[in-house]
Amino acid sequence: MFIKVTDAQYINGYKIKITFNNGTTKIVDFEPHLWGEVFNPLKDKEYFKQFTLNPFTIEWRNGADFSPEYLYNIGI
Repeated sequence: MFIKVTDAQYINGYKIKITFNNGTTKIVDFEPHLWGEVFNPLKDKEYFKQFTLNPFTIEWRNGADFSPEYLYNIGI
């Protein structure tokens, strides 16, 4: 089974509650993972909050995203 993000809700700071297609829900703290040029805009919390869902994962308007498998592995 391929893991996909089916729902995502902003919590606070850089944390998002993510639900996956296998029914698991995890909280992901993105703060330690926002390094590199594409993720620099996400350090602005207002920008960070403006994510959307695509068919597989969450993404931001600058094209930044994380694979659903990565989100599943770093979530708690």
